[in-house]
Amino acid sequence: LVTGDRCAGLVAAVNELLPEARYQRCMVHFERNILAKVNPRNREWAADALKAVFAMESRDKALEKAESVAKELETRKLREAAKCLREGISETTTYLLDDYPREHRRRIRTNNMIERLNREIRRRTRVVGSFPDGRSALMLVCARVRYVTSNEWSTRRYLDMSRLGESVPVAN
Repeated sequence: LVTGDRCAGLVAAVNELLPEARYQRCMVHFERNILAKVNPRNREWAADALKAVFAMESRDKALEKAESVAKELETRKLREAAKCLREGISETTTYLLDDYPREHRRRIRTNNMIERLNREIRRRTRVVGSFPDGRSALMLVCARVRYVTSNEWSTRRYLDMSRLGESVPVAN
């Protein structure tokens, strides 16, 4: 499973390099894309309706709820938002498939972990201000990534892989 923000290059790379992998569109980015097409008067209702879609227990129910929300968006004359919802809901609900443990759903539906790392890198590079060359900037970024992945990610259990059972050896 690869989770991303629907960057065309990432989706193409996943399809080409990891043909067996599934793509999960980041739920937060998807919601923002839809809400950008909703007028301020309906934005609170639309945000609540989208939260209800992603609160469903199964993918089938989420898709049904999304269709009813899309119909309501159309009755409120928000056709672009309805179209965006219909086009992207299937790749945004990949995390609800039975292949993934329920306990992992909250963490795999967004790309927050990567976003947090990107913010940290931005923060570190802003402190320096300007770099003598691209290589020095790359060295700082790589050092930070190495630190985060070896210290923060290895000391906390983000996903308990023992819940995958027999499918882990098959994937490896």
